[in-house]
Order: sequence, then structure tokens, then C-alpha cells
Amino acid sequence: MEINSDDLKTFITVIDSGTLSAASVHLGQTTSGVSRALSRLEDKLATSLLTRTTRRMELTEEGTLFLEKARAILGAMEEAEETIRIRRQKPAGRLCVDAASPFMLHCIVPHVAEFRAMYPEIRLELSSNDQITDLIEHRTDIAIRIGALNDSTLHARALSSSPLYVLASPAYLSSHGTPQTPEDLAQHSLLGFVQYELGNQWPLRHANGNNLPVTPSISASSGETLRQLALAGQGIVCLADFMTRADVEAGRLVKILESDYTGYRQQIHAVYYRNTQLAQRIGCFLEFLQQKL
Repeated sequence: MEINSDDLKTFITVIDSGTLSAASVHLGQTTSGVSRALSRLEDKLATSLLTRTTRRMELTEEGTLFLEKARAILGAMEEAEETIRIRRQKPAGRLCVDAASPFMLHCIVPHVAEFRAMYPEIRLELSSNDQITDLIEHRTDIAIRIGALNDSTLHARALSSSPLYVLASPAYLSSHGTPQTPEDLAQHSLLGFVQYELGNQWPLRHANGNNLPVTPSISASSGETLRQLALAGQGIVCLADFMTRADVEAGRLVKILESDYTGYRQQIHAVYYRNTQLAQRIGCFLEFLQQKL
């Protein structure tokens, strides 16, 4: 005969209650029924778990070992049941997600309809900030951050990574020529970031290292603005694949200097404060987004 969870529960309840009669009250059974159940368990194990007298019960050595294992098994079963119960509940309530405008437009907005169909009771609030935001000040639940993380007070989850490419429109290259080496870029109109110096370190191998510092002819705070400028033929830009892949596939932008790429990839993280009330909404959104990325 196999041991089941009822056997384990009966045994643990007897130990925790101290007497068979007290255990019978907790279990809603008769005292004789609890005693028979305990005897059946000992028969299954072919060993004595308790020494019983008219006044007291004591665990045998085997009983002490079995009690420890029984508690662990029941605890794991309860945890598994709780996990499934939570997953079957429908997440609901406000969820505010912040991301830089390129990521918001290219990686979140296209999937909002599908997410809402899956979780209709979640009220999404989407905000775009091209600078790092204070989550509490802006009432943000999740912020998507591109690149290195510095704030250790936040809980972070890695979502994906994206390569950077140096790009230009066919019209720009037709008018100004195609650079053959990273050093040739100095003779071109370059599009770069303002107040984000890392964005102006392009991952290209050159005579002095693996990151080429550039001086932009036109600067912008938003990668999406730089993308639109590149599409309009205003210069050469270095942007993430997640926001330019469709442009490259359609021929609107062309990759250049590919043989000089270092292979650097920008890390994409979701950051948030630990909050058990939000955990379910945050969890389902991040699992959904990670699948899409």
C-alpha cells in the first residue's frame, strides 16, 4: 500500500496536537478512527513511529525522521497548490509601465491588443521617458531600461539584449558616399544623443580601440527622433536593432561598416520595487513581454 497525503496529515496533526483526542477534533474524526489511521501508516512503513502509553506519546527515532520528511512533503504540496491557485486568478488593477519612446513604440505598443485580450482586467498606463525616471515619483510600477543598471534598490529582471548597428538611408549614402572605415565617419553628418554620452560611443573597432567616440552634427534626446532623422536622409546613426529591424528589412535604412562591429549588445531590463500586491500584475506582464522579445 502506498502512503498518501492524508496519512501524512494525520501523523503530523497527532504530533502537533499532542493527543489522539485533540487530533481527532482538528481532523473531524473520531479518536478511534485517528488511532486506526495511525496504525495503518505504521503498517505501511513496517515500523513504529510512536510509543504510546495511557498518559503520553513519544516519537521513535524512525518517527522523528519521518516527521521531518512528512512536513517537507506536505509543505511542497501546499506551495504547488498555491502557485496554481494564483495562476488561475485573473490579474486585475492598474499597471503603469514606463519605457523610452523607441522601446515603447516598437516593442510594447504593437503587442498591447494581445495583452489586453489575455488580461482584460488590467488597466495599462503607458508612459515614455527618454531619461531614467524615479519610479515612486512618477507612480511607475515597471520601468524598462536599456543598458547598464546602477540603482541597487530596485529589483531587476533581464528581458533580452539588442545589438547596435550603424545605419543610414539609401538616399544619404547615394548623395554622400558610403564610409569604408570607422575613421571615414569624421567626414560625414552624424546623428547622436544629447545628455547621453554612452550613446555617442559607437561599437566599432578602430585604430585606438573598440569604441569609436563621435561628435554628432545633430543631437537629440530620443532615439526615435534620431531614427526619423536618419530615415529623412539627415545623416548616419547608431541605433538598436529592436527599433530599426523593420527599416532594414524594408530597405529604408542600410547597415554600414558591418565588418568593424564589435558584437556589443545592449542589455534590456525591467526594474521595479518589490511589492507583493503588484507581483501578479508585474509577473504576467513581464512573462508576456519576454516572450515577445
